[in-house]
Amino acid sequence: MKFRIKNKYARYITWMVILTIVVMVFGMGFVAAVRLGFFGPLPSFGQLEKIEHNNASRIMSADGKLLGLYYYQNRTDTKIEDVPQSLIDGLVATEDARFYSHNGFDTRSFFRVIFKTILLSDRSAGGGSTISQQLAKNLFPRKDFGLISMPVVKVKEIITAIRLEKIYSKKQILELYLNTVSFGENTYGIETAALTYFNKKPKDLSIPESAVLVGLLKANTGYNPRLNRKAATVRRNTVIGQMVKYGYLSDTIADSLKQLPVVLHFNKMDHVEGPAPYFREYLRRQAEEILNEMNEKYGTDYNLYADGLVLHTTLRADLQAYAEDAVMDQMADLQKTFDLQWHGRESWKKNSSLARMQIEQSVPYQKLKRRGLTESQILDTLKIPHKTKIFTWKGEVDTIMSSLDSILYHFSILQCGMLAMDAHNGHILAWVGGPDYKYFKYDHVLSARQVGSTIKPFIYASAIENGVEPCDYYENDSIAYKDYDNWVPKNADHRYGGYYSVQGALVNSVNTVSVQLLMETGIPETIINLQKAGIKANLPEVPSLALGTAEIPLYQMVQAYSVFLNRGSRVEPVFLESIFDNNGKVIYETPATEAVEPVFSVNTVETMQVLLKGVVNRGTASGLRNNYKLTNEMGGKTGTTQDQTDGWFMGLTPEMIVGVWVGGDNPVVRFRNLTTGQGARTAMPVFAKFIQNTIENKSTRNFASGSFGFPDKIYRDLACADFKETRGIFDFLKKKPEYGDRKDQLKRDRTGTSQKDDQTKVGKFLRNIFGKDDKKKKKRK
Repeated sequence: MKFRIKNKYARYITWMVILTIVVMVFGMGFVAAVRLGFFGPLPSFGQLEKIEHNNASRIMSADGKLLGLYYYQNRTDTKIEDVPQSLIDGLVATEDARFYSHNGFDTRSFFRVIFKTILLSDRSAGGGSTISQQLAKNLFPRKDFGLISMPVVKVKEIITAIRLEKIYSKKQILELYLNTVSFGENTYGIETAALTYFNKKPKDLSIPESAVLVGLLKANTGYNPRLNRKAATVRRNTVIGQMVKYGYLSDTIADSLKQLPVVLHFNKMDHVEGPAPYFREYLRRQAEEILNEMNEKYGTDYNLYADGLVLHTTLRADLQAYAEDAVMDQMADLQKTFDLQWHGRESWKKNSSLARMQIEQSVPYQKLKRRGLTESQILDTLKIPHKTKIFTWKGEVDTIMSSLDSILYHFSILQCGMLAMDAHNGHILAWVGGPDYKYFKYDHVLSARQVGSTIKPFIYASAIENGVEPCDYYENDSIAYKDYDNWVPKNADHRYGGYYSVQGALVNSVNTVSVQLLMETGIPETIINLQKAGIKANLPEVPSLALGTAEIPLYQMVQAYSVFLNRGSRVEPVFLESIFDNNGKVIYETPATEAVEPVFSVNTVETMQVLLKGVVNRGTASGLRNNYKLTNEMGGKTGTTQDQTDGWFMGLTPEMIVGVWVGGDNPVVRFRNLTTGQGARTAMPVFAKFIQNTIENKSTRNFASGSFGFPDKIYRDLACADFKETRGIFDFLKKKPEYGDRKDQLKRDRTGTSQKDDQTKVGKFLRNIFGKDDKKKKKRK
């Protein structure tokens, strides 16, 4: 019996030995086959010495802030010296505890995983891959080899990891790994991850924040702190526990850190989110052109999405934030008013042809059409309610809505474009092309819309340049222009009669006088001046040009207004200053702009500055003083097109030009009355809120301060009333009251306040009789 048992065990051991030998031989043969390239070539030592991966190009603001990235993969390399030791300790303790002692392949860990996973069916044993093996996987994505895929790729990664360790130091391995690994949210590398989740540089990460990021490596989605805060907290504490286990943290510190909540400062930067998305898209197209020209001319191979370039722009992050806040704040209020006006009467829903146009141009419709569905099938599908997201002025909202309702809903959202430019060097300071680039791709800084009365300063400047005086009077009368189909201009308030001085007509935006000035100067001559100022859009040779029927992009209007702050000469807008390669070498600098011939004389420009100040101090833009209590020196011009389709405001400070447009993507999306739809109510408040924030910040205050510095002669030339009921030989009887009114206007133009604000009619009467100080008069008597 004992002999049989011994014989049985001997046979068992013999078979085990034979099986082990067979497995080892087969294993060595399998490894040799992989090594020899039977399953595809392995990366050579030469390839591993020249590791290259795509790096995102960074867009930097003029004040040193990161605005966004251009990339195939959202990755930015960082040096290991800029990574906190706590993050490295947490990584090693959690992912590869014997990292500093193995050669890229941890035999002990490998057999532990084999034993627990295969023999004990314990799935908690982990993957057993070292950091070097994970790096190999990150650098060389896995391929499918059918049933034997996992053994093949594991052997490939082990061999590659051992080769990597022969070339690079442990420190370099860690740097390569941290620059290639994915942290979820389409972010690659620790630099981008720290910015995305905590809006920090890696070196500024705390121990708990580092632990959160290390925890993400096990499952990017499952432990994503934005999506699953509770699971992310548990995983973070596991990482902290591992750091205690391997001597990187004390129990006392670890216990206190585990009690802290996970606090995010999520700052996702992709092609549609982040600051200034419309500007970044415009910059992207221009930068591609620049790089393509350089590559063709110099034989270089720069790639905007892969070479880690740094684009230094003129945009200021602080001013951009103020602009976006001003737009969101004002447009949210406007949308409420708009929705109330049109509730139940939306023409874009009731007009079948208009509704059909919206539907057929929509993305969902086009996708279904490409799938070969019939018209009725497409419409039936679009009517099915489903979970979706929609834009609101308070942020993106989850809801249940059909695609059809979503299309019509978004069609009714009001749009806004805003552009701020340094008046003297042309630097673009802020750019808002719409409410949300994710939902509305059309950039209203670049789109052409009728400009309304914002064109009038050029009509008046051309007239003054042609010899008209600011105190010349024109009859406020509806004149039929026979050569133009008896067209008759109408004033917005439908009030006629009396006489306006040239300055009074601009201050009050009088259409009848504006057309007379255009016709007197000449339409062709005025168009030439507009083109010299930078307007490239088509300008119709008709009298209604004076009322702004031309469709001109906001971008061109802002440039054109620069003539009023640069002694009559325009400046070219500049948005990009330079491009650096990933080694810090300048590869492109924006060339200096050449001086251009002045459009208007200095005297005309100074006169126009006073007139535009008058618009703000006592004219159609006086709400800036009265409602928003702005006291800084500034000028501007409101604009409203027919049926309140477009609302405009062009604002000037001594240092900056700001243009604002408000309307709908389609002209039918407009306010129902002039009271709520005029530019002074829609666009001007955006400018006001932007200026308020600009003034409050010491670092930006200079853009909204300063003085135009007019010579006294300009004021003397403008010593006339804005309006007269009649004119003739009895004008001298009205001279004193008119001059008194004019004194009031002049004070407004100089200081932004009126004599009427601080003196009674009796006081003014005494001053007219006795002088400025009647007490001193009495003493002299």
